[in-house]
Amino acid sequence: TVTLVNHQNGSDVITMQTQDLDGDGPNAPVVTVSGPISAASSYSGSIEWLNVMEDPAEDITEEIVEEADEHQVFFSTSGLNLDFVYGDFDSNGNPVGTQFVLAPNAAGSGTITITLVHEPAKPNDGLDTAGGEIDIQTTFSVTVE
Repeated sequence: TVTLVNHQNGSDVITMQTQDLDGDGPNAPVVTVSGPISAASSYSGSIEWLNVMEDPAEDITEEIVEEADEHQVFFSTSGLNLDFVYGDFDSNGNPVGTQFVLAPNAAGSGTITITLVHEPAKPNDGLDTAGGEIDIQTTFSVTVE
């Protein structure tokens, strides 16, 4: 679950979520976005990973933060003009990405792809040079207005 909180008013919250209740089963994940992003504001972003197939749900985010030097989130867009600024870092000062700022530069429609990589090379120049293994990758259809 990605939560975006509008910096301008603090009350406008956008939620982007992917949920795959059958894991590697035949059903595709359900991907939702709760509403449009405002081009007039930036957003504080956070990501939470839960394994809801466990009872109670297991918070995987805790493991990612504890092993920050072994994880990195990458953000990419298609058809959108957005900036992402990392808000959390590992003990070596390299970005992690469970906390970030999203800043729209223009209105438009397109996609945001969020990729969690396990054991990337750090530092790196982005997903293409990070290596490691993709733990999860989700693409969200987004409108900025």
